[in-house]
Amino acid sequence: MTGPKTNERPGTRATLRGYHMSASKARVVLNLIRNEDVTTAREILAGTTREAADVIGKVLASAVANAVNNDGLNADELFVSAAFADEGITMKRFTPRARGRAGKIRKRSCHITVIVSRLDEDRLVILRAARTAQAAASRTRRVASSRRRADQTASLNKREAAAELEIENENENEGVETEVATDVVANDVDTTLEETTVEETPADETVAEQASADETASDDATEETN
Repeated sequence: MTGPKTNERPGTRATLRGYHMSASKARVVLNLIRNEDVTTAREILAGTTREAADVIGKVLASAVANAVNNDGLNADELFVSAAFADEGITMKRFTPRARGRAGKIRKRSCHITVIVSRLDEDRLVILRAARTAQAAASRTRRVASSRRRADQTASLNKREAAAELEIENENENEGVETEVATDVVANDVDTTLEETTVEETPADETVAEQASADETASDDATEETN
């Protein structure tokens, strides 16, 4: 016994007619998302590099929107129940060839149809459990990342505080050394002045004694002359 006909399959559908692509190229991508839930199908299409992935993603979004707005279904509970591509019209063109002949060019098109339906209860339970576990794991990763960033920030603040304290200590030590050096220089200057004064005093006395001796010799010479 054959399955249900294409136009009799249950679910909410969206169809793109006359897209300029061969049906075989579209079927390669449609086979990837068939029987997958909507979230997984979107992720698969986002990671597919084929040209048909963008078009099929728009058709899938249209089918989900029809299910939500027209049938009142929840978008998180839908899956791709059917996805197929039919042959469209083929435009015939030609290209010149040697000896007056012509080569055939077939510009093919296709009709892309995506049907979404609600998941059964068993699959919904499994999907909800998987999403709950994924959310918990994501929350755990976020908390761990936040704690790691907080620890890194605290460590950085400690290093900065230690560096600032070290700079302050160095500045204080430089100030103390400068004061000590100033005191030493002042003491040296005072000592030098005292030594200079002490040395100048005997020199002055010697000069005075020499002047007195010269005067005495001069007086003696004057008396002898008289």
